[in-house]
Amino acid sequence: WVDFDNDYKTLDLSFMESVIWAFKQLWDKGLAYEGNRVLPYCWNDETPLSSHELRMDDDVYQSRQDPAITVGFRIAGGPLDGAHLLVWTTTPWTLPSNQAVAVGPDVTYVLVQGSDDRRYVLARARLAAYARELGEEPEILATYSGDDLLGIHYLPPFPYFADAPNSFQVLPADFVSTDDGTGIVHMSPAYGEDDMLTAQAAGIEAVTPVDSKGRFDATVPDYVGQHVFDANPQIIRDLKNGVGSAAVNGAVLLRHETYEHSYPHCWRCRSPLIYRAVSSWFIKVSEFRDRMVELNQQITWYPEHVKDGQFGKWLQGARDWSISRNRYWGSPIPVWKSDDPAYPRIDVYGSLDELERDFGVRPTDLHRPYIDELTRPNPDDPTGNSTMRRIEDVFDVWFDSGSMPYAQVHYPFENQSWYETHFPGDFIVEYIGQTRGWFYTLHVLATALFDRPAFKTCVSHGIVLGNDGQKMSKSLRNYPDVTEVFDRDGSDAMRWFLMASPILRGGNLIVTEQGIREGARQVLLPLWNAYTFLALYAPKKGTWRTDSNHVLDRYILAKLAALRDDLTASLDVCDISGACDQLRQFTEALTNWYVRRSRSRFWEEDPDAIDTLHTVLEVTGRLAAPLLPLIAEVIWRGVTGERSVHLTDWPEADLLPKDPQLVADMDLVREVASAGSSLRKAKKLRVRLPLPKLTVAVDNPQRLEPYRELIADELNVKNVELTDDIAAYGRFDLTVNAREAGPRIGKDVQAAIKAVKAGEGVLNPDGTLTAGPTILLPNEFSSRLVAADPEFTAALPEGIGLVVLDGTVTPELEAEGWAKDRIRELQELRKSTGLDVSDRISVVMSVPSAHEGWARTHRELIAGEILATSFEFGEPVHGSEIGDGVRVSIVKV
Repeated sequence: WVDFDNDYKTLDLSFMESVIWAFKQLWDKGLAYEGNRVLPYCWNDETPLSSHELRMDDDVYQSRQDPAITVGFRIAGGPLDGAHLLVWTTTPWTLPSNQAVAVGPDVTYVLVQGSDDRRYVLARARLAAYARELGEEPEILATYSGDDLLGIHYLPPFPYFADAPNSFQVLPADFVSTDDGTGIVHMSPAYGEDDMLTAQAAGIEAVTPVDSKGRFDATVPDYVGQHVFDANPQIIRDLKNGVGSAAVNGAVLLRHETYEHSYPHCWRCRSPLIYRAVSSWFIKVSEFRDRMVELNQQITWYPEHVKDGQFGKWLQGARDWSISRNRYWGSPIPVWKSDDPAYPRIDVYGSLDELERDFGVRPTDLHRPYIDELTRPNPDDPTGNSTMRRIEDVFDVWFDSGSMPYAQVHYPFENQSWYETHFPGDFIVEYIGQTRGWFYTLHVLATALFDRPAFKTCVSHGIVLGNDGQKMSKSLRNYPDVTEVFDRDGSDAMRWFLMASPILRGGNLIVTEQGIREGARQVLLPLWNAYTFLALYAPKKGTWRTDSNHVLDRYILAKLAALRDDLTASLDVCDISGACDQLRQFTEALTNWYVRRSRSRFWEEDPDAIDTLHTVLEVTGRLAAPLLPLIAEVIWRGVTGERSVHLTDWPEADLLPKDPQLVADMDLVREVASAGSSLRKAKKLRVRLPLPKLTVAVDNPQRLEPYRELIADELNVKNVELTDDIAAYGRFDLTVNAREAGPRIGKDVQAAIKAVKAGEGVLNPDGTLTAGPTILLPNEFSSRLVAADPEFTAALPEGIGLVVLDGTVTPELEAEGWAKDRIRELQELRKSTGLDVSDRISVVMSVPSAHEGWARTHRELIAGEILATSFEFGEPVHGSEIGDGVRVSIVKV
C-alpha cells in the first residue's frame, strides 16, 4: 500500500526546512566549505556536477569521437633552445589556456632530429608511435630523465596569457604515463583537475577564458564567442597553417587524428561535459570517509558483493562533494554574504525561526525568488552601507534526496520520537547505479549528521534493458508496450518476469514479450488451471484439513510445508528470484504431478482430494501473494470467500504436516518419470503405447518400492525393475575442470586429476566430489554418462542413478496402444459434443478390418474409460470419424 495521505515532496516548505537544517549542522561541524576546484561542468545547464553523478548511469559515459593532436611547444633558452616539447591532447580548445607541461620524473626522454629539420623532445617509449612523422629510426641527439627537464621554459602555443606568473615551464607529475600520447602532458589548470593541483603547487594561478556557456570570452580574441567544441577545428587549422596567434610563438602541429573514447555526458540533458574551474560549496567527505567505510559494514547488502565491491570501493575513494548548483529551481543554500569585501561576513541559517529572527519576516516559501528577497544590513559594517545577500546557488538535487530520512517527517522540528525509533530505515531498493547516487548521498549525510548508516538492508538490482540490449528509452521505444502487456498477459506476468530474473541479484535484464509470456506459462497459468480445476469438479466448497492418508495428498501437503519454510527463508534474506524459483518448482509439482495424477479421484468427487487441493490453494495463495499479488488475491478469495489475502497472516511454521522423506522419495519418482518420458520422446514411442519394462538403477532402491505401480502407470510400462547395480547399466565419467579448480586448490589440482582418472573420485551427497587429497566444488568437475545401451538409458540428476527403458513393441502391446489412442479421441469427442464428465453414453463403433481384432480385444478397456454402458460394433448412424479410419456415434444415456 502507498500512503498518499502522508506522502512527502521535496518542494514542501517542511522538507526544505529540514534540508537547510542539515546544511547548518554540517557548517557548524566544519564539514561545509566554499572552494574553487575543477569539476565536471555542463555548459548547457550552466552548472557543475559532482563526481558521483558521472557514475550513476552506464550511459553517462558514451562513445565519442574527438580530434587528437600532437603539438610542439618551442623551448625558450638553455641548451634545448629552439627544440619543441611534444604534447598530445584530445581537447585542442584548452591550448589557448595552456600554462605548463608535465613530465614523469622517472620517465626517459629523448631529443630527436625530425625529418623536417626540427628537434623534438618526447618519451623514448613513444618513439615508435611517431615513426610516420619522425621516421622509423630517428637520430637521437640526447637522452634525459624527466628530472633533467624540470624547470625548462617554453613559449606558449598561443600568446594570450604570456605574462601569467610562473607559467610555461616543465613540472613534475606522477600521473604522467607512456601508455599513449608523447609522455609529456599539456596542462591547462582551469580545465583539468590534475592540472590544477600540479599548477597550484608551482604557484601558477589558473586563467579562465571560457564563460559559463562554454564559449571563449574576449581574452581570446581570435575565437571569442565560439563554443569550445566548435572552436576545435579553427584552432587546429590555425596551428596547421601557422597563421594568426598560433604563429606567434612557433608552435608546430605534428599530427592530427580522430580519437574515439568514452566521454562523460550530463545525466540531465545528455550534452557532452567539459571540466572547468568553478567556485562551489562542498561537503568535506574526505574528513569522515573512513567512518563511512566502517558504517557500511553494518548494512546488509543484496547482492552481498556490493558491500565491499562497488559501494565499498566507491566509499574508499570518496571525494569532497560539490553540493552547489548554478540553477534557479531547488532548495536554496542558506548562506548570506556581505556584498562589500571590505567588510566580509558569512551567515548560515538552519531554520525558519532563525530567518525570522534576523530578517523580521517568516518565509512561507523558501524557493527563489522569494528567499533572495531576504536582505539585511551587514552587522559588521560600521558604515551601514553593505548588505547581507544570499548566494544565488541552490543545492544539488541529491542533497535533497540524501536528506529524505529526516526531511520527510520535518525532523528535528517535528516527529522527533518517531524519527529516532524509525532511523535507520529497515529496507531500501534501487538499481545498482544508486551506489554512486541515492544510496551514496544517504550514507554521506547519515554518517556526517548522525554517525549511523541511513538504512539497515539494501537491495541493489541490475539494469532493465530494452529488447535491443540498450537501456530502456522512451525515445527509442525499445521495450514492449506496457498497456498491451497488461491487457494481454496481466501485470502479474510482468511483475513475475522482473522478480524471477537475475536483475534482483545484480544482473541486467533484457525485457522481451517472450520472456513475459514464459513466466505466465510456467506459473500463472498452471496456478489458475489448478484453481479452475477445483472449481469445476468440487460439488461444494472444500474443507481446510490436512488429515488425508492418500500418498499423493500427503506428498503435496508435505511439499507445501517445505515450500513455506524455503520461501520464508528466501524472502527473509531478500532472495526474491530464489523465492520465485521455489514457487515455480512447487507449481510444477502441484499441477503436472498432483492434479494430473489425481484427476480420476476428482471425477469421482473424492472428498480427500477436494479438501486437500482446497487447503493447498489457500496456503499457496498466501505464499504467492508477495510475488503474484493479483492472481493470488483472486484464487485465495475464491477458495475462502474472505476479504483479501493481503489482510491475512503469513502461514506459521507448524501449519502443515512435514514429511521430508516422503517429499524426497516422491521427487525421485518424478525424476524417474521425467527421465523415462524423455527416452520415450527421443525414440518417438508415444505415451499411450505400453512398453514391457523400465529399470531404475539407484542406491537404496527400496525407497522406490511403494511407488512401483505409480511409476508403471505414469510411464505406461508393464513392469518396473528396481536395482542398486548401477554399474551393470552404465557409469559416470568424471572430469576435473582445472581452469575452475586451479585458482582455489593450487597444486592439488594435479593430484585430483590423477585420482579421478584412476577411478577414485567419489561423488558426495552434497554435490561435491572427493578426489584424492581435496574436495571439488560442483563447478570444478563435470560428469558424463557412459551407458551400456545409450539409446535407451538416461541419467538421473546429480548422477544419482540411471533409468533404462525396454523399447520392445510386441503385437499385443501395439494393440493396447491402439486402443488407448482411440480412448483419447473418444474423450475429445465427448467434450466437443458438450457432454458432462460424468455423463454415461452408448457407443456404436465401426473399425477397419485390419484392427477390428484389436478393438474387440480391448472393448471393455475402451468402454470403461469413456463411461459407456453400451458398446456395440457396427456401422453408426450419423457417425464421426475419430482416427485410423474408425467411425463412431455416441448418445447420452
